[in-house]
Amino acid sequence: MTLAIIKSRASLGLEAPEVLVEVHLANGLPGLTLVGLPETAVKESRERVRSALVNAGLEFPTTRRITLNLAPADLPKEGGRFDLPIALGILVASGQIPPERLEGLECLGELALDGKLRQVPGVLPVALAAKRTGRGLILPRANADEAALAGDLTVLPADHLLEVVAHLLNETSIPPHRLERPPISLPTTMDLLEVRGQHQARRALEVAASGGHNLLFAGPPGTGKTMLASRLPGILPTLTEDEALEVAAIRSVCGLPLQEQWGQRPFRAPHHTASAAALVGGGSKPRPGEISLAHQGVLFLDELPEFSRSVLEVMREPMESGQIHIARASHQRSYPARFQLVAAMNPCPCGHLGDPRQPCHCTASQIQRYQGRLSGPLLDRIDLQIEVPALPPEQLTSRAAGESSADVRARVVAARERQYARGALNAHLPGRELEAACALESQDRAWLAQVLERLNLSARAYHRVLRVALTLADLAGESRPGRAQLMEAIGYRQLDRLLKRQ
Repeated sequence: MTLAIIKSRASLGLEAPEVLVEVHLANGLPGLTLVGLPETAVKESRERVRSALVNAGLEFPTTRRITLNLAPADLPKEGGRFDLPIALGILVASGQIPPERLEGLECLGELALDGKLRQVPGVLPVALAAKRTGRGLILPRANADEAALAGDLTVLPADHLLEVVAHLLNETSIPPHRLERPPISLPTTMDLLEVRGQHQARRALEVAASGGHNLLFAGPPGTGKTMLASRLPGILPTLTEDEALEVAAIRSVCGLPLQEQWGQRPFRAPHHTASAAALVGGGSKPRPGEISLAHQGVLFLDELPEFSRSVLEVMREPMESGQIHIARASHQRSYPARFQLVAAMNPCPCGHLGDPRQPCHCTASQIQRYQGRLSGPLLDRIDLQIEVPALPPEQLTSRAAGESSADVRARVVAARERQYARGALNAHLPGRELEAACALESQDRAWLAQVLERLNLSARAYHRVLRVALTLADLAGESRPGRAQLMEAIGYRQLDRLLKRQ
């Protein structure tokens, strides 16, 4: 047989489109031609494959003209993942391996010059795609555990090209790799028991966890803002299996380890010097950024005003849509970005505006410039804006413990079950369904309209107030929000009072 077709897959964000590696041997001037929109690393596979076949003691057809086509031709191919399918295609086309042995199999892997198989990134999306088609997967042993996370999939791992050839020739068999998924567990190192005082901030944290709301802590240094934010994942419900796979697929594309954080909600805390591309993703070949790595988890931005304003503004659209679209001249990618934003900030550059312990030394213009780094449209998207004041000495030295994360999580889970029965978390509920779920009394609606006009809140802020009020009703076991929930929700929106602007 002089024509062979081997199935493999490319990497296109979180997608893994099928690629057919077509190999044709013909008479003519000896040589090897590779077509199908390969990038540089794929073009270099010609030399890696040639050396791997020769050093493994296999025949490379040096007297024939070899044409390699990676189909579809308009799909960009990158990386060394096509080395193994190209090598197997040459062996099948030259008659060294029977073609029927590769029926129902896909393969990928980079080859060393001596024939060893090297790990490639982004294998989990490939495994999930192969599982959907019902095919098995041949790949490097270093990727076996990652591929096995896909579940019901035949994973055939190998360390060397010769192992694959022996398996396909029925000389020795590669046993399918099995892996029990680690149990999905909750983080145990961060507990709300360790937080003293700050009852309003703890309440806001519970509300944010229950409804999926964004949250801003503002207060002097050392009042526990970071401590509170780091405990949010511990009161969130555990991920479902599908959510855990989605989170793991993003980490796989970024080349991050999967086993150590399997099933846990991400907590990402980028430094304030991070660029827009680092935060939302990008590059010449667009990769996920911090907001996608925080998908189904928490994105914590400490010292919020220290971030570049242009960096913060790029988050506005994904905060609403739950995904990010990255477009470059020759590449477009979409990544999920359904995260909870938790931010912390000082009220002024020195941090002591409104602090009874220490006087503020900032001028009015410095305070205005500092707080003005946050745009109104961004703040409009933060549902809960909470002051975290300095604790009095008696609370700092008190040994009285508050509720544990487990106790708070039980209420959060119960509130979320009510919301899922409604169709979605309150933070993501469509506007029409939100209005129907709230169903305010006529007097409450009139009172709310007066308050909105007095506080000059936008239409988006109005819906944010309704969402928080509905979450408060869910926590209280009420069918719809009343005046008490509306008042508390509005109290979380008064940023001017919170920051004590001068």
